[in-house]
Amino acid sequence: MAAQKKSSGEILIKGAKVHNLKDVTVSIPRNKFIVVTGVSGSGKSSLTIDTLYAEGQRRYAESLSAYARQFLNRMNKPDVDYIKGLCPAIAIEQKVITRTPRSTVGTMTEIYDYLRLLFARAGVTISPVSGQEVKKDDVADVIAAIRKLQEGDKVFILVKFKQHRNRDIKEELNILMQKGLAGLLWTLTKQGKA
Repeated sequence: MAAQKKSSGEILIKGAKVHNLKDVTVSIPRNKFIVVTGVSGSGKSSLTIDTLYAEGQRRYAESLSAYARQFLNRMNKPDVDYIKGLCPAIAIEQKVITRTPRSTVGTMTEIYDYLRLLFARAGVTISPVSGQEVKKDDVADVIAAIRKLQEGDKVFILVKFKQHRNRDIKEELNILMQKGLAGLLWTLTKQGKA
């Protein structure tokens, strides 16, 4: 067994001795749906939850900052010689919970909040209308879009302005026009470029 070369497409558990496991060595293929079966007391949970999942969680916790780790319970290393090819792990506990018609695997296992955060940070939103990526524009993007316009195209620039408490909106707009707002609008519509 020691002379066999293991590929990177598997998880190797060597010398697991958790609970009733007696120096078990097993290789589990990755990217496949694996079912662990056996009679009661054969070590299914000891292998999958108490060894594999526990080590995956422990390694994940070690990758966090010291500040984040202080909020987690201390995780002990399972009694195993070594585990190779393991990623951070998620386990769905087998417990009786109250279900509602809107319950899903994600909400019942509380992984929904993490998935939502993952997709919000790493995901890309595509517009169903234009088929283009939806993104937050900065000032440079707006200026570039205005410069691409043809002569005679109209542009509406909407901004909030602070209204003085003793002035009505009409008076406030007149003051802004005196400060050059009308000139700016005239330049954009007349020349087509900023």
